[in-house]
Amino acid sequence: MKLVSNSFNDGAPIPTRYAFCRMDQQTHVALSDNINPHLAWSEVPEGTRSFALICHDPDVPSQGDDVNQEGRTVPASLPRIDYYHWVLFNIPADVTEIAEGSQCNGVTPRGKQGPDAPGGMSHGINDYTSWFAGDDAMQGVYYGYDGPCPPWNDEIMHHYVFSIYALDTDNIEVNGELTGQNVYDAIEMHVIDGASICGTYTLNPALEP
Repeated sequence: MKLVSNSFNDGAPIPTRYAFCRMDQQTHVALSDNINPHLAWSEVPEGTRSFALICHDPDVPSQGDDVNQEGRTVPASLPRIDYYHWVLFNIPADVTEIAEGSQCNGVTPRGKQGPDAPGGMSHGINDYTSWFAGDDAMQGVYYGYDGPCPPWNDEIMHHYVFSIYALDTDNIEVNGELTGQNVYDAIEMHVIDGASICGTYTLNPALEP
């Protein structure tokens, strides 16, 4: 399979409009446009009955003690974990493109509704659900796409991996909540083929290209 985007180039920085947060000189960060990027895939294998799309950041700090703290940095040596930004599944087999802004167009405090998604697809739950769990203004269940917002004091660039999977089943049944990991576990045995592209993003001015 082959996956491409009109919104960013593979291996290149993701434009700010697709991010949850942008840099701000006074406050370090501010909310951004949070528009889902365009994605299109081709060379679909025979026997494909549906698709699943997952975007994750493998560079998220495993400990949050130093995250976004004045006078401190998140060290590059800190072990990193996966953080899911977009989970979309039960994508019909005749769909080979997601239009820019069709699944997310702005920040929705307390999260977008789900799991029903446009076009008869299903949204999964992204990890802003756990990130905002203690925030009175933002806590909620975050379905669908929400873009990059890495720590502004992180020493490393973050990478955002968009993966499309061709599946041998029409519908995916997920055990438990529709989290990124649970959805991946549900599709793993049904994957015929897949493809990925990766974009980078940072809120640390010291890491800007």
